Amino acid sequence: MTTQPSKRANPGLEGVVAAETRLSKVDGERGELVVAGHRLEDLTQRSFEDVVALLWAAAGVTDAPRVVAVPLPPATLALLRDAARRQVLPMDALRMATGTLSADGDRTAAGLLIGAIPTIVASYARLARGTEPLQPLPELGIAANYLYMNTGAEPHAELVRALNVYLTTVADHGLNASTFTARVIASTGSDFVSAVTGAIGALKGPLHGGAPGPALDMVFEIGTVERAEAVLRQKIADGERLMGFGHRIYKVRDPRADVLGAAAERMFTRAGDLHLYNLARSIETVALRVLQEHKPDRRLQTNVEFYTALLLHGLGLEVAQFTPTFAIGRAAGWTAHCFEQRASGRLIRPESTYVGRAPNERAA
Repeated sequence: MTTQPSKRANPGLEGVVAAETRLSKVDGERGELVVAGHRLEDLTQRSFEDVVALLWAAAGVTDAPRVVAVPLPPATLALLRDAARRQVLPMDALRMATGTLSADGDRTAAGLLIGAIPTIVASYARLARGTEPLQPLPELGIAANYLYMNTGAEPHAELVRALNVYLTTVADHGLNASTFTARVIASTGSDFVSAVTGAIGALKGPLHGGAPGPALDMVFEIGTVERAEAVLRQKIADGERLMGFGHRIYKVRDPRADVLGAAAERMFTRAGDLHLYNLARSIETVALRVLQEHKPDRRLQTNVEFYTALLLHGLGLEVAQFTPTFAIGRAAGWTAHCFEQRASGRLIRPESTYVGRAPNERAA
């Protein structure tokens, strides 16, 4: 009996090209992120709504209405109230609540998802604190509404600007795990709500969602510039990872860190605690020097987590909201990839290689 040779598996699909896209390009060697034909650095003056439109246009959707924050259906609010009573984790609450949304047609669903996710995240944060959720205000954009729905007060313009930069910065980033999940689900012909709900489930995993909270915890643990070098060297000696440094893709400085660093500097200077910003920058400088000394072959640079933590903390958000807030921005990319995958008309269906025993082979 002749057996066919098995095809070689590629665990994790690393290096496998699974799609062609017009949405974003990540160049880890050059430290460059291109979004819908624009360098990330050139999008910092745009609103999040503008970037959603750019991504959708790149995916072939040019006549969709401008996205706005939207109120939640009663069933969604009821689910969030119950989740808050049970003290469900915010990412679980977001996943469950997103799954309650429904809309006719892809474009309507995409707009609903972009507009409802900020309301879900802010509503759950308030319910978890024992306060009533707020409806979005029609005169405010998505970033301003998200901050308003968290606090009940119209936010400072500099805070709105900083959040717009953050949402734009994380809107899309190649074919990452959650985006691939959304494309796989969309490729089956399923609806966009299912695709984005699946993407949220993938984002929840700690290997993808990142750890911006611990990066900020490290800054608070160090406390003063004078303690930075001793604490950081001890962490490295103990085999700990310095949170906020190093990235699987970027071999040079993460361009998102530069964009968020500049946004954080402006926000803290004009509407925040500049002492905290200066402390974080000083710790970053020491960390980069210490990492270069101890791990010169690793090219460990500041990543997006470091300034994400600093900026979101400066916006007054709780650490538990950091990853759900990331989902607000990444929903732009998820929906755009769903549009792009839908247009391809192709089912994503990879193969596997069987490595179990043959039918006529006795078990050991």
